[in-house]
Amino acid sequence: MSNKLIISWDEYNKTVEELALKVHNSGFKVDLLIGIMRGGAPIIDVLSRIFKIKCAYMAVESYSGEEIEDQQGDIIFSRELSSTAHSLGGNILLCDDLSDTGLTLNKSIEWLKQYRPIRDNIKEIRTAILWKKSQSTFEPDYCAKKLKDSPWIIQPFEKYEEIRIEDLKKNRD
Repeated sequence: MSNKLIISWDEYNKTVEELALKVHNSGFKVDLLIGIMRGGAPIIDVLSRIFKIKCAYMAVESYSGEEIEDQQGDIIFSRELSSTAHSLGGNILLCDDLSDTGLTLNKSIEWLKQYRPIRDNIKEIRTAILWKKSQSTFEPDYCAKKLKDSPWIIQPFEKYEEIRIEDLKKNRD
């Protein structure tokens, strides 16, 4: 895969801030942020600080195989949401870093609507992402950047995908 979009920390932070402004300007009152792990984790961390609300984490795995960049495998969901929120429900903002095809976001909404501890307390679920690739069929409620093509996005924290603990130890000695 040769078409890559490399994101710096500064650009990443500005993109999350842009997303926060879009949500705020829409007038949607978010009661609970839910991040699709792992890409949604840094986003909801920042949004929960900006909006002063609790968040929950939903582990979803959709990429597998040797060529992780090139394959979307079966979608696997965690058994439970993880959160310290006293009550789950209300207006939910489901967040992920990007929409590649839209499949993960669509399946995550379905999963939330069936998830017993929350399903009867949901008022509305809206979605927020940083990047929407051109090939995605999913239309998020909030999107910071709609891309003209479908590059592989390399976020600033992804350098750790290539680093092992032995590498860190060697560089410290």
